[in-house]
Amino acid sequence: MFNKILIANRGEIACRVIKTARKMGIKTVAIYSDADRHALHVKMADEAVHIGPSPANQSYIVIENVMRAIKETGAEAVHPGYGFLSENAKFAEALEAAGVAFIGPPKGAIEAMGDKITSKKLAQEANVSTVPGYMGLIEDAEEAVKISNQVGYPVMIKASAGGGGKGMRIAWNDDEAREGFQSSKNEAASSFGDDRIFIEKFVTQPRHIEIQVLCDAHGNGIYLNERECSIQRRNQKVVEEAPSPFLDEATRKAMGEQSVALAKAVGYTSAGTVEFIVDGDRNFYFLEMNTRLQVEHPVTELITGVDLVEQMIRVANGEPLSITQDDVKINGWAIENRLYAEDPYRNFLPSIGRLTRYRPPEEVVLEDHIVRNDTGVFEGGEISMYYDPMIAKLCTWAPTREQAIEHQRNALDAFELEGIGHNLPFLAAVMDHPKFVSGDMTTAFIAEEYPDGFEGVTLDEAALRRIAAASAAMYRVREIRRTRVSGRMDNHERRVGSDWVVQMQGESFEVSIKADHEGSTVTFADGNTHRVTGDWVPGHSLAKMKIDGEALLLKVEKITAGFRIRSRGSDFNVHVRSPREAELAALMPEKQAPDTSKMLLCPMPGLIVKINVEVGDEVQDGQALCTVEAMKMENILRAEKQAIVSKVNAAPGDSLAVDDVIIEFE
Repeated sequence: MFNKILIANRGEIACRVIKTARKMGIKTVAIYSDADRHALHVKMADEAVHIGPSPANQSYIVIENVMRAIKETGAEAVHPGYGFLSENAKFAEALEAAGVAFIGPPKGAIEAMGDKITSKKLAQEANVSTVPGYMGLIEDAEEAVKISNQVGYPVMIKASAGGGGKGMRIAWNDDEAREGFQSSKNEAASSFGDDRIFIEKFVTQPRHIEIQVLCDAHGNGIYLNERECSIQRRNQKVVEEAPSPFLDEATRKAMGEQSVALAKAVGYTSAGTVEFIVDGDRNFYFLEMNTRLQVEHPVTELITGVDLVEQMIRVANGEPLSITQDDVKINGWAIENRLYAEDPYRNFLPSIGRLTRYRPPEEVVLEDHIVRNDTGVFEGGEISMYYDPMIAKLCTWAPTREQAIEHQRNALDAFELEGIGHNLPFLAAVMDHPKFVSGDMTTAFIAEEYPDGFEGVTLDEAALRRIAAASAAMYRVREIRRTRVSGRMDNHERRVGSDWVVQMQGESFEVSIKADHEGSTVTFADGNTHRVTGDWVPGHSLAKMKIDGEALLLKVEKITAGFRIRSRGSDFNVHVRSPREAELAALMPEKQAPDTSKMLLCPMPGLIVKINVEVGDEVQDGQALCTVEAMKMENILRAEKQAIVSKVNAAPGDSLAVDDVIIEFE
């Protein structure tokens, strides 16, 4: 077995590989850029080597820099993680020439299947059903438009070397094909150092289901069942689960056997994933093969009990697989939510900054459920603009899908994250969405269910009453604490009243509280009561309460006369006032937001790539105004209405913060 391996990656996947290597008694080497000098993977590894400036194309994907780190540390093998150099045949070739083991497939398999164009041709030759498209290289935007018309709109414009949603665009007309081609080409060059593009038919209403395969160098190959990855945003997976709620055993077996046959046809070794789209009749079509470990591999590990990273290391060491197809079972259900540094209230635009609070739920391994959090960040750390915005992968396992979802809901409610925009509220909303709960979803789920973007969750009256009861009880405790701090100790409970008005999300509840040593009984004006218990004390940001014996988990932040409450995807202020205070508060005017209707504000921290207009130009609704790059993704900002440009405040190359004014209009 290897004595030392280098992880040619960063973030949560580097930390994930280090954990398995440590379990196997293998020393690890981390590499890092300027931006990652204090990163978690650097702290966890036995050694760490600096490899260059912050941009990935000057550090993590520079083969010479990684090879230098290998030579300096004497690492015997390299695990590439995913992204960066994980599917780069030249990197595998360089390792082979240096006598260093690659913990991944051989160079030939990477070239054959890692390239999306070549893999489709090979799949067609092997009589695998594939999606219609143009497999040749596309030179320019006008050729992309011509091909798109031949294939028929809508089309998917994809980077040949792509993955993780980078370099992918859906086009519904000629203009979108031109824009999509150029943006995909730019993103592909920036992220992968390879700007080749191809086009295929975009199949509407599909499900995205993939098969995990594992092959050794001795001719053995198995599949470890499937993962459902249909909930995607901008072609990037957000929620994954294993198994799929849609497949039956016959389809699973057919997809699995076809995947293994395809892998063997190209001499594949190590872990890999064959991706399919599946229609409503369970017909499946080959999309591509990812010649690496997938981001969502934990859900497969949780239902099979197989450590995929360990298997990759053992295969790279020349060992035969220790498990056969008959050994692979489906035990229970696993759900994974990807926590991203993206603001769901701003159309999921990237967010950067310092994690002023990062408190994930406790990881547990119990007989009836598991909570696992794969992460590469820590409280006080920075989320950089240079890399993928994923912060963590929160996974839960339970014997049934319903139980796994419920544990995921509770884990999301307990996840404390402050300092940046993030998608925790959105993930919580998805876990409660009827279509997800029923398993009736497609890759169009987010576009169909949130066509105007995510605007938070409005709770029903029953949920609001539970929160109102908890908030009133907590506010009473806070008021008692306040009287004690002020020094008014005597008869403080008489000075803290029992009648309150609780206001939130447009609702108002008059309540009366009767407290005892065990908790509080909260009575509403209509006579309904709730029994509230819990150990919350002022200053705690997480309130673990029980309402009538049922658990209620709230994130709590102090505001004047109440709390900011976050629960199950909702985020709102709760005001708890005395009847007289509530009467007076109703007379206070609401503060009006400043008028920015004649300005184009930068929606995320990023780099201006292109300005499409000049002063004096008349713009139309939907017209492209500028392009902002952030987190390796290009974002085209468009006009919301007809207007005339009066001022342009930014130029290509400028770095802007959130809400910086880019363009002003008359």
